[in-house]
Amino acid sequence: QQFKQALVTPLLKKPGLDSNDMKNFRPVSNLPFISKILEKVVLTQLRNHLSSNNLLEICQSAYRKDHSTETAVLSVLDGLLVSADERLVSLVALLDLSAAFDTLDHTILLQRLEMTYGVRGTVLDWFASYLSERFQSVIVDGVVSASRPLVYGVPQGSVLGPVLFTLYSQPLSDVISDHDCDYHKYADDTELSKGASPDQFDSVQSCIQTCIGDVLIWMNSNKLKLNTDKTEVMPVGSASRVALVESECANIGGNSVPFKMSVKYLGVHLDQTLSMRQHIDSVCRASFLELRRAATIRPYLSQSATARLVAAMIISRLDSCNSV
Repeated sequence: QQFKQALVTPLLKKPGLDSNDMKNFRPVSNLPFISKILEKVVLTQLRNHLSSNNLLEICQSAYRKDHSTETAVLSVLDGLLVSADERLVSLVALLDLSAAFDTLDHTILLQRLEMTYGVRGTVLDWFASYLSERFQSVIVDGVVSASRPLVYGVPQGSVLGPVLFTLYSQPLSDVISDHDCDYHKYADDTELSKGASPDQFDSVQSCIQTCIGDVLIWMNSNKLKLNTDKTEVMPVGSASRVALVESECANIGGNSVPFKMSVKYLGVHLDQTLSMRQHIDSVCRASFLELRRAATIRPYLSQSATARLVAAMIISRLDSCNSV
């Protein structure tokens, strides 16, 4: 039972935000150290089971060996470039979920583990115990609140939680595939796209809108919520082809969502013509900012310490998704 008690520390998302607005805080959940060791042992066995029985979906890149945000962006970018080379315009939609890890239904998850992934007997009982009777308290300035039960969701700050969410949301791929849309998933980030010639763009837009409508229905029945306010839509192709698109917005969940000039997918800025200019500018700005910060303390650092600082704060930014 001690493994199931979490302490939540609220931290401001960015310095300078209004501390009186609770939306500006990010809840950081801390679990006992020993519980995470146990979870890692279970995760190793679970991954071996999923891999040896080929139960992992191809277009899900999160928490898998030899997969990362970089491979996910590469896959998406490759598909969009191929469509552009074929003189097509693709409509890209980036779906955003509201507090996805917090609303997951335990009963549905356990049924999915048993029926889809063959987790049965003592192992299924272990997962049922792992999810049940969990509590969390909030700690601020050393003062701890009363405990509250966690009836839904996977444990924040846990090792198994994110992986269990990807297994929970796997049927979403079937919903998308029924509409013949290309897609890629990374945890709770889902990208949809479909391409056509500019004169048939309306049909592509209708298809994407219908697909998202069915995604909404699936999510509602599985206790998840699509945040239509943060869902982004953008046409992608050559400049001459994108200019032929007459539409300026899409209807998502009854809301009119205007087309974007650029979107940010897993930390990478993508624009309508895939020029990567905005992403390069962003990396350069961030790198120069870190260089200026390093310069102010350079007289107090040894050469080796400076090299480590530059590698951690600047070269790491240049290396992030550099294959893209």
